[in-house]
Amino acid sequence: MAQLGVNSIGIVLLISFFIGAVICIQIKLNIQSAWMPHWVSGYVTREIMLLEFSSSIMCLILSGKVGSNIASELGTMRTTQQIDALEIMGINSASFLILPKILGLMTMIPFLVIFSTASGIIGAYATAYIGHIITATDLTSGMLYEFNQWFFWMGVIKSIFFAFIIASVSSYYGYTVEGGSINVGKASTNAVVSSSMLILFSDLFLTQMLS
Repeated sequence: MAQLGVNSIGIVLLISFFIGAVICIQIKLNIQSAWMPHWVSGYVTREIMLLEFSSSIMCLILSGKVGSNIASELGTMRTTQQIDALEIMGINSASFLILPKILGLMTMIPFLVIFSTASGIIGAYATAYIGHIITATDLTSGMLYEFNQWFFWMGVIKSIFFAFIIASVSSYYGYTVEGGSINVGKASTNAVVSSSMLILFSDLFLTQMLS
């Protein structure tokens, strides 16, 4: 949980902050017009952060950080015969090495989603107070307009599925490495690509099921 979740909080907060700010600026300057209410920017920023960015896009980013970490760690253990040593000692190496990673990431991902959403909203308010792009009153009105609590839970539920995909796929590629250190790098790359593709495919079905 500490390795995969807590160590990822920094990058999640940083990226979400700037994405929230950029979304708010883009909507206000390029989409909002005279016939739209002033609170549209806040409303759209909230919906984008809740529905897609904090769950799906953030998990794609984490698949690059966390997935490559898992695959390279297990791949190195395989090439240096540490996994073989565990098997000789009678330890179920898959349960010992892979299961904690899956459970740890699935436990921490919902908290990362919450932090991401909060950081994105703070970034939107930063544009109001620092950039003077939109007034804080209009932004707050948009954030509160017809808030649907289910959208928040939908992002959390999706992220749990994505966490399982990241941890299991990356563990598979790392655990089944054959050869030397070059193959560890290939396994790490394949893990990120495969988990990213599976996240995008599952996002399509989960969104349709949960909406």
